[in-house]
Amino acid sequence: MGLLEQCEAAFGSADLYCVLGIRREASPEEIRRGYRRASLRVHPDRVDPDAKEEATRRFQILGKAYAVLSDEEQRALYDEQGTVDEEGDALRDEWDWQEYWRLLFKKITVKDIEDFEKNYKGSEEEVADVKAAYMDFEGDMDSIMQSVLCADYTDEPRIRKIIEKAIESGEVPRYKSFVKESKQKMTARKRRAEKEAREAEKTKDELGLGGEDDLKALIESRNKDRKKETDDFLAQLEAKYGSNAKKGGKKTAVKKGKK
Repeated sequence: MGLLEQCEAAFGSADLYCVLGIRREASPEEIRRGYRRASLRVHPDRVDPDAKEEATRRFQILGKAYAVLSDEEQRALYDEQGTVDEEGDALRDEWDWQEYWRLLFKKITVKDIEDFEKNYKGSEEEVADVKAAYMDFEGDMDSIMQSVLCADYTDEPRIRKIIEKAIESGEVPRYKSFVKESKQKMTARKRRAEKEAREAEKTKDELGLGGEDDLKALIESRNKDRKKETDDFLAQLEAKYGSNAKKGGKKTAVKKGKK
Protein backbone atom coordinates (compact mmCIF):
# COMPACT_ATOMS: atom_id res chain seq x y z
CA MET A 1 0.00 0.00 0.00
CA GLY A 2 1.42 3.36 -1.06
CA LEU A 3 1.64 6.46 1.11
CA LEU A 4 -1.51 8.09 -0.26
CA GLU A 5 -3.51 4.91 0.33
CA GLN A 6 -2.08 4.70 3.86
CA CYS A 7 -3.18 8.29 4.53
CA GLU A 8 -6.68 7.53 3.28
CA ALA A 9 -6.95 4.45 5.51
CA ALA A 10 -5.48 6.07 8.63
CA PHE A 11 -6.81 9.65 8.40
CA GLY A 12 -9.71 9.52 5.95
CA SER A 13 -7.94 11.60 3.30
CA ALA A 14 -5.30 10.96 0.64
CA ASP A 15 -4.42 14.68 0.59
CA LEU A 16 -1.07 15.14 2.36
CA TYR A 17 -1.88 18.77 3.18
CA CYS A 18 -5.18 17.76 4.74
CA VAL A 19 -3.50 15.02 6.77
CA LEU A 20 -1.10 17.58 8.28
CA GLY A 21 -3.88 20.15 8.72
CA ILE A 22 -2.22 22.84 6.57
CA ARG A 23 -3.09 24.87 3.47
CA ARG A 24 -1.67 23.87 0.09
CA GLU A 25 0.28 27.17 -0.09
CA ALA A 26 1.91 26.56 3.31
CA SER A 27 5.47 27.77 3.86
CA PRO A 28 8.16 25.29 4.99
CA GLU A 29 7.76 26.59 8.55
CA GLU A 30 3.97 26.13 8.41
CA ILE A 31 4.47 22.58 7.15
CA ARG A 32 6.82 21.91 10.04
CA ARG A 33 4.35 23.29 12.57
CA GLY A 34 1.49 21.30 11.02
CA TYR A 35 3.52 18.11 11.24
CA ARG A 36 4.40 18.75 14.85
CA ARG A 37 0.80 19.49 15.80
CA ALA A 38 -0.57 16.42 14.01
CA SER A 39 2.13 14.05 15.23
CA LEU A 40 1.80 15.15 18.86
CA ARG A 41 -1.78 13.92 18.83
CA VAL A 42 -0.78 10.36 17.84
CA HIS A 43 2.73 10.13 19.30
CA PRO A 44 3.25 6.54 20.59
CA ASP A 45 4.66 7.86 23.88
CA ARG A 46 1.39 9.64 24.64
CA VAL A 47 -1.17 6.84 24.32
CA ASP A 48 -2.22 3.87 26.42
CA PRO A 49 -0.29 0.60 25.85
CA ASP A 50 -3.21 -1.06 24.04
CA ALA A 51 -3.31 1.81 21.51
CA LYS A 52 0.44 2.01 20.93
CA GLU A 53 0.57 -0.16 17.80
CA GLU A 54 -2.06 1.88 15.94
CA ALA A 55 -0.53 5.16 17.15
CA THR A 56 2.88 4.05 15.89
CA ARG A 57 1.44 3.24 12.46
CA ARG A 58 -0.27 6.62 12.19
CA PHE A 59 2.82 8.39 13.53
CA GLN A 60 4.97 6.78 10.82
CA ILE A 61 2.51 7.82 8.11
CA LEU A 62 2.62 11.44 9.30
CA GLY A 63 6.41 11.32 9.24
CA LYS A 64 6.35 10.18 5.63
CA ALA A 65 3.82 12.87 4.68
CA TYR A 66 6.07 15.51 6.22
CA ALA A 67 9.16 14.04 4.55
CA VAL A 68 7.48 14.45 1.14
CA LEU A 69 6.18 17.98 1.68
CA SER A 70 9.38 19.22 3.31
CA ASP A 71 11.46 18.10 0.32
CA GLU A 72 11.32 20.70 -2.46
CA GLU A 73 11.50 18.20 -5.34
CA GLN A 74 9.12 15.68 -3.76
CA ARG A 75 6.60 18.41 -2.98
CA ALA A 76 6.76 19.77 -6.53
CA LEU A 77 6.11 16.27 -7.91
CA TYR A 78 3.15 15.81 -5.59
CA ASP A 79 1.70 19.25 -6.36
CA GLU A 80 2.02 18.78 -10.12
CA GLN A 81 1.05 15.13 -10.51
CA GLY A 82 -0.66 14.14 -7.27
CA THR A 83 1.79 11.28 -6.79
CA VAL A 84 4.78 10.56 -4.56
CA ASP A 85 8.06 8.80 -5.27
CA GLU A 86 7.57 5.62 -3.25
CA GLU A 87 11.17 4.56 -3.96
CA GLY A 88 12.74 7.83 -2.83
CA ASP A 89 14.87 8.26 0.26
CA ALA A 90 12.12 10.22 2.01
CA LEU A 91 9.89 7.15 2.25
CA ARG A 92 12.45 4.55 3.26
CA ASP A 93 10.80 1.98 5.57
CA GLU A 94 13.94 1.57 7.65
CA TRP A 95 13.83 5.14 8.97
CA ASP A 96 13.42 5.47 12.72
CA TRP A 97 10.59 8.01 12.64
CA GLN A 98 10.57 8.60 16.39
CA GLU A 99 14.27 9.46 16.34
CA TYR A 100 13.67 11.63 13.27
CA TRP A 101 10.93 13.48 15.21
CA ARG A 102 13.19 14.00 18.24
CA LEU A 103 15.89 15.48 16.04
CA LEU A 104 13.40 17.94 14.52
CA PHE A 105 11.80 19.12 17.74
CA LYS A 106 13.28 19.91 21.10
CA LYS A 107 11.75 18.63 24.31
CA ILE A 108 9.97 21.44 26.12
CA THR A 109 9.57 21.89 29.86
CA VAL A 110 7.19 23.56 32.26
CA LYS A 111 9.58 26.54 32.39
CA ASP A 112 9.40 26.85 28.60
CA ILE A 113 5.62 27.12 28.83
CA GLU A 114 5.81 29.67 31.62
CA ASP A 115 8.23 31.79 29.56
CA PHE A 116 6.03 31.49 26.50
CA GLU A 117 2.92 32.49 28.44
CA LYS A 118 4.68 35.55 29.84
CA ASN A 119 5.55 36.78 26.33
CA TYR A 120 2.32 35.70 24.68
CA LYS A 121 -0.25 37.35 26.92
CA GLY A 122 -0.90 40.91 25.81
CA SER A 123 0.99 40.44 22.54
CA GLU A 124 -0.24 41.22 19.03
CA GLU A 125 -0.24 37.48 18.41
CA GLU A 126 -2.69 36.88 21.24
CA VAL A 127 -4.97 39.66 19.96
CA ALA A 128 -4.97 38.07 16.50
CA ASP A 129 -5.71 34.65 18.01
CA VAL A 130 -8.60 36.01 20.11
CA LYS A 131 -10.20 37.66 17.08
CA ALA A 132 -9.73 34.48 15.03
CA ALA A 133 -11.36 32.38 17.77
CA TYR A 134 -14.24 34.85 18.02
CA MET A 135 -14.89 34.47 14.29
CA ASP A 136 -14.40 30.69 14.28
CA PHE A 137 -16.89 30.12 17.10
CA GLU A 138 -19.27 32.95 16.17
CA GLY A 139 -18.93 34.67 19.54
CA ASP A 140 -19.40 31.63 21.79
CA MET A 141 -17.26 32.48 24.83
CA ASP A 142 -17.14 28.91 26.15
CA SER A 143 -15.36 27.80 22.97
CA ILE A 144 -13.26 30.96 22.73
CA MET A 145 -11.91 30.54 26.27
CA GLN A 146 -11.06 26.90 25.57
CA SER A 147 -9.37 27.74 22.28
CA VAL A 148 -7.12 30.71 23.11
CA LEU A 149 -3.69 29.65 24.31
CA CYS A 150 -2.78 30.14 27.99
CA ALA A 151 -6.20 31.59 28.83
CA ASP A 152 -7.88 30.90 32.16
CA TYR A 153 -11.00 32.39 33.73
CA THR A 154 -9.03 35.31 35.19
CA ASP A 155 -8.20 36.36 31.60
CA GLU A 156 -11.83 36.55 30.49
CA PRO A 157 -12.41 40.27 31.23
CA ARG A 158 -9.27 41.14 29.24
CA ILE A 159 -10.26 38.86 26.36
CA ARG A 160 -13.77 40.32 26.30
CA LYS A 161 -12.27 43.81 26.01
CA ILE A 162 -10.17 42.71 23.02
CA ILE A 163 -13.31 41.43 21.30
CA GLU A 164 -15.42 44.48 22.22
CA LYS A 165 -12.75 46.78 20.81
CA ALA A 166 -12.65 44.76 17.59
CA ILE A 167 -16.46 44.95 17.31
CA GLU A 168 -16.45 48.71 17.85
CA SER A 169 -13.79 49.20 15.19
CA GLY A 170 -15.70 47.06 12.71
CA GLU A 171 -12.99 44.40 12.47
CA VAL A 172 -15.41 41.64 13.48
CA PRO A 173 -19.22 41.34 13.38
CA ARG A 174 -21.53 41.57 16.41
CA TYR A 175 -22.50 38.00 17.20
CA LYS A 176 -25.61 37.71 19.36
CA SER A 177 -24.08 34.80 21.32
CA PHE A 178 -21.39 37.22 22.55
CA VAL A 179 -23.20 40.52 23.06
CA LYS A 180 -26.32 38.89 24.55
CA GLU A 181 -24.64 36.16 26.61
CA SER A 182 -26.60 35.42 29.78
CA LYS A 183 -25.21 35.91 33.26
CA GLN A 184 -26.07 32.28 34.04
CA LYS A 185 -23.80 31.05 31.27
CA MET A 186 -20.97 33.33 32.42
CA THR A 187 -21.33 32.10 35.99
CA ALA A 188 -21.40 28.43 34.95
CA ARG A 189 -18.23 28.92 32.88
CA LYS A 190 -16.46 30.59 35.81
CA ARG A 191 -17.42 27.79 38.17
CA ARG A 192 -16.17 25.14 35.75
CA ALA A 193 -12.90 27.00 35.27
CA GLU A 194 -12.35 27.43 39.01
CA LYS A 195 -12.97 23.72 39.59
CA GLU A 196 -10.51 22.77 36.82
CA ALA A 197 -7.92 25.18 38.24
CA ARG A 198 -8.21 23.55 41.67
CA GLU A 199 -7.85 20.09 40.14
CA ALA A 200 -4.82 21.17 38.09
CA GLU A 201 -3.13 22.66 41.15
CA LYS A 202 -3.79 19.46 43.10
CA THR A 203 -2.29 17.36 40.30
CA LYS A 204 0.73 19.65 40.11
CA ASP A 205 1.32 19.29 43.85
CA GLU A 206 0.93 15.51 43.72
CA LEU A 207 3.50 15.25 40.92
CA GLY A 208 5.87 17.78 42.45
CA LEU A 209 5.94 19.83 39.26
CA GLY A 210 7.22 23.37 39.05
CA GLY A 211 10.66 23.32 37.50
CA GLU A 212 12.31 21.53 34.61
CA ASP A 213 9.99 18.52 34.78
CA ASP A 214 8.96 16.74 31.60
CA LEU A 215 5.42 17.54 30.43
CA LYS A 216 4.76 13.85 29.89
CA ALA A 217 4.13 13.26 33.59
CA LEU A 218 1.47 15.97 33.64
CA ILE A 219 -0.16 14.77 30.45
CA GLU A 220 -0.40 11.17 31.65
CA SER A 221 -1.93 12.21 34.95
CA ARG A 222 -4.89 14.09 33.43
CA ASN A 223 -8.39 12.73 33.57
CA LYS A 224 -8.93 10.44 30.58
CA ASP A 225 -12.27 12.08 29.78
CA ARG A 226 -10.37 15.32 29.08
CA LYS A 227 -7.39 13.69 27.33
CA LYS A 228 -8.17 14.83 23.79
CA GLU A 229 -8.86 18.42 24.89
CA THR A 230 -5.61 18.47 26.88
CA ASP A 231 -3.61 17.01 24.00
CA ASP A 232 -5.07 19.53 21.55
CA PHE A 233 -4.06 22.40 23.83
CA LEU A 234 -0.52 21.06 24.35
CA ALA A 235 -0.19 20.33 20.64
CA GLN A 236 -1.00 23.97 19.85
CA LEU A 237 1.36 25.25 22.48
CA GLU A 238 4.21 22.92 21.60
CA ALA A 239 3.79 23.57 17.89
CA LYS A 240 3.79 27.33 18.44
CA TYR A 241 6.60 27.44 21.01
CA GLY A 242 8.81 24.54 19.92
CA SER A 243 8.96 25.67 16.30
CA ASN A 244 10.03 29.21 17.23
CA ALA A 245 7.08 30.74 15.41
CA LYS A 246 7.31 34.46 14.78
CA LYS A 247 5.29 36.74 17.03
CA GLY A 248 2.13 37.93 15.37
CA GLY A 249 1.80 34.77 13.28
CA LYS A 250 -1.66 33.44 12.54
CA LYS A 251 -2.89 30.41 14.48
CA THR A 252 -5.77 28.20 13.55
CA ALA A 253 -7.89 27.79 16.66
CA VAL A 254 -8.73 24.27 17.71
CA LYS A 255 -12.41 23.70 17.12
CA LYS A 256 -13.94 22.74 20.46
CA GLY A 257 -17.28 24.49 20.19
CA LYS A 258 -19.93 25.06 17.65
CA LYS A 259 -19.18 26.74 14.38
